[in-house]
Amino acid sequence: MIGICSYAGYVPRYRLNRMTIFSAMGWFNPAIIMNAAGDKAVANYDEDAVTMAVEAGLRCLRGFNPQELGAVYFASTTAPFKERQNANLVAGALAAEEEIRTVDCAGSVKSGTAALLAALEYSAAENGKQAIACAADCRMGKVGSVQEMVFGDGGAAMLVGGDQVIAAYKGSYSLSCDFVDHLRGANSKYDRQWEERWIRDLGYDQMIPKVVAGLLNKYDLQLSDFSKVIYPCYYGGARKNINRKIGLNPDQIQDELMMDAGDTGSAHPLLMLAKALEAAVPGDRLLVVSYGNGCDALIFEVTEAIVAYRDRVRVTDSINNQLELDSLYKYLAWRDMLPLEIGMRGEEERLTRWSLVWRSRRAILSLQGSRCLACATQQYPPQRVCVNPDCGAVDQMAPVTLSTQKGKIVSFTSDLLAASINPPAIYGNVDFENGGRCMMDFTDCVLDDLQVGMEVRFTFRIKYYDSKRDTTFYFWKAVPVKEVPVNG
Repeated sequence: MIGICSYAGYVPRYRLNRMTIFSAMGWFNPAIIMNAAGDKAVANYDEDAVTMAVEAGLRCLRGFNPQELGAVYFASTTAPFKERQNANLVAGALAAEEEIRTVDCAGSVKSGTAALLAALEYSAAENGKQAIACAADCRMGKVGSVQEMVFGDGGAAMLVGGDQVIAAYKGSYSLSCDFVDHLRGANSKYDRQWEERWIRDLGYDQMIPKVVAGLLNKYDLQLSDFSKVIYPCYYGGARKNINRKIGLNPDQIQDELMMDAGDTGSAHPLLMLAKALEAAVPGDRLLVVSYGNGCDALIFEVTEAIVAYRDRVRVTDSINNQLELDSLYKYLAWRDMLPLEIGMRGEEERLTRWSLVWRSRRAILSLQGSRCLACATQQYPPQRVCVNPDCGAVDQMAPVTLSTQKGKIVSFTSDLLAASINPPAIYGNVDFENGGRCMMDFTDCVLDDLQVGMEVRFTFRIKYYDSKRDTTFYFWKAVPVKEVPVNG
């Protein structure tokens, strides 16, 4: 039996109320008031599609060994690199082995389900070997556009394999065609869309019922056989029409998270699936549909194994862990849509030395340290010689992944003089729970959140962006752990 063994969704901490956008831009485009309800999720200044996919992947892999992965699939329409495999970054940050398959899926917001299908087919061909599909997007619409209102940032991940299956894969049906509704060229920053009636009436309204009908016919099923039907469509009127056209009962309709997150692109069907699995019980059948230049439709049947799986970090926890971003200008600055004067310190050369990065790739991507086999002393970065003065063993080190360990704040400071688009820069020294110390940036917090001795967790984030060479460099940052942690 091949299917989903674990799942996770990630919605960034910050939320931008859509009325805040309308208050700033309604003078220019009054029609956006039609989409002004609820909040959109906003990636922090140091987050992008790669970091959100990693965060979802890390949550998904809790309780599993990343070194058993046979493949990592990464889906996004907003990946930071066109010629450097983004999936390798995700795999490295997840602490997977290098002897695996990695694939980038792109070109359509349907790529999330394409990655999931590829992972399922890989696992089936490799006798149940585990593979993970991670999807994330950070799409942008021009200021004052409908896209700016409805697009949200987020990620999701699905671990598939043949053991501990909580949702068995039962089949799929696909529809692929060059139906252009949303479009972004190779050199374009912003999404463009054709007329809304075209997208709504000939896109969603025609293709989703068509792929659902094709799937039901292929497997001789009825819509009433499914507990939940999951599909993205940010047009409220179109969703009602589709529900009526295909004959959905109200209790079969999965909430699409538009009021809490927005349309998260390639991640959205998987994020909705993760949300549905939170409440699923053994025997439930789930129908998942993606949309984007066609549709994919997949069937999953929930197994008894899901009962023992409840103690997880849920999508609900991620949604509830929110902080209002009360300034549209801050969002625009973070997305490089508003030029900022950050002073001469911001003009320093940020050339990445790739030979150094290669030699230290495990320490950078996986936050890998070393543990002495002679005395068990742990150290970061990894060493050849044991740092314990009572030991001093040479070349007797075992690698150890520190990103999943806890940490503790040793010192911290805030720096208003450092070049930052989210001042002040906050950084300090952090001790790993089993030994080793590292200077790190703190993120997803303000200065008043921190105190010496506080527990922290580690998250993969953007360290800096080299605009001269269009290169993003990643490293790990520390996030203070709240007194009441999320479930799991």
